[in-house]
Amino acid sequence: MVCKMLRVLGGLVIFTLTFSQAGWAASDRIALVMGMARYETLPGLDNTANDARAMANTLETIGFDVTLAVDASGAEITQLLDDFAFRSEVADLALVYFAGHGIEVQGENFLIPVDAQVQSNRDVQRQSVSLKQLLAAVDRARKMRIVILDSCRDNPLGDGIDPVQSTIAQITTEQTARGGGGGLAAADPDRGTMVAFAAKDGQVALDGSGKNSPFAMALMDKMVEPGLEISLMFRQVRDSVLRQTGNLQEPHTYGSLTGIPFYLAGAADGQPQLSNKATEAWAAIRPDQEDQLLALADLGDTRSMLGLAYMRLNPNEGRFDPAAAVSFLQRAADAGSPEAQFELAKLYERGTGVEPDAEKALSLYRAAADQNFADAINDLGFLHYQGGLGLPADSQKALRFFERAADLRHPQAQFNFAALIDDGLIPSKGPEESAFYLYAALRSGSADVLNLLSERPNMFTPETRRALQVKLREKAFYAGAIDGDFGPGTQRGIRRAYGIEE
Repeated sequence: MVCKMLRVLGGLVIFTLTFSQAGWAASDRIALVMGMARYETLPGLDNTANDARAMANTLETIGFDVTLAVDASGAEITQLLDDFAFRSEVADLALVYFAGHGIEVQGENFLIPVDAQVQSNRDVQRQSVSLKQLLAAVDRARKMRIVILDSCRDNPLGDGIDPVQSTIAQITTEQTARGGGGGLAAADPDRGTMVAFAAKDGQVALDGSGKNSPFAMALMDKMVEPGLEISLMFRQVRDSVLRQTGNLQEPHTYGSLTGIPFYLAGAADGQPQLSNKATEAWAAIRPDQEDQLLALADLGDTRSMLGLAYMRLNPNEGRFDPAAAVSFLQRAADAGSPEAQFELAKLYERGTGVEPDAEKALSLYRAAADQNFADAINDLGFLHYQGGLGLPADSQKALRFFERAADLRHPQAQFNFAALIDDGLIPSKGPEESAFYLYAALRSGSADVLNLLSERPNMFTPETRRALQVKLREKAFYAGAIDGDFGPGTQRGIRRAYGIEE
């Protein structure tokens, strides 16, 4: 069983196979852009269609594969989101942009299609698209998920909306300025997902006096700037909109991005391309942006603290300072960042920048796991399996950690759990469940699993191989015999499931 599992820590490698990254990829960045302007029963909006078309063009110029929808019905939006959700599974970044009327009902945000016949809160709930649906459409992207709402530009319903057993946040507005209270509710997206609102909760976004809204103009101006880290980009968008609107509108973001920096428009001239290794990627950030990170860290931004810590953990950099990294990580961990807790745990386990402290490391791993940080949960599985950090070996507890991490879509854990099932170590599960997790690991972008199934499929039992063929056929990636023989047809289906179109 151990020969099929992976954890790398302090020079210890528990996985007898090593693989290079796959040489192919599907569209790594996809976007769904929607603009609603010509409403059938609500006041029309002047700039939303302009914003959507301009945003689509802008995203295409920086390498996005864009789907554009203008004045779509509710049924059309639902179908677009379903299609986009499937495509996002093999994309590194999935982005949804919506410009149009939006409203809050009972603390939930709804985006209104052009054909909605809205007279009550119940109508809003039944005929609109919820923010939860937009988040679900990007949820399985491999690295980053972004939802941008340029919504609630004025109050489409006024004070006369029929409550019908619901309570709606009333929106009051002056038609000339479109400012004041109301707006959409705050969001609480999953980790690795950012939701950007044109205005913070309690404010109404402005439609603008020109062809585009202030928020759309600022976004399009900043997102094409090479070498601008994405969290700093949204910060600069916020500052720009505040200036344009005389502080009447303040964009706001919710959620937390992963610890790897990202440039929407790619690296700047002379700047190295971003590495998948956090210490190298953050070291490539331009000096002026490091200054911005320091300022944001002083304001309590934990992702900035993480980035600064990663810079100081790169031994090839003149800024190498493990003790300073520990300080940044401790501040972020104390503020509740699970990634900081996990990274700090590794330093205490290895004794990097601090004296080794198994008890402290274990406490930090558990704190991150309590927040469903999958890396920490997967590592706790190994620690319990092997009896690391002073823990007694407990394979049953380890299996529960592996399953939990796999269900949180941790690629290594998905593979590990599939291997455990295939080895017969989980009596309650069989080949179908093993194939389910192998397929999930393929869709999550695990090159290890892709190469393993391509080069050494016989590591898995014939029953698991047949079950995976069934799964591939269900998803229309394979049309051949269910025989457990991973010949050319099955191999082609595996590559298609991974995201390689031939």
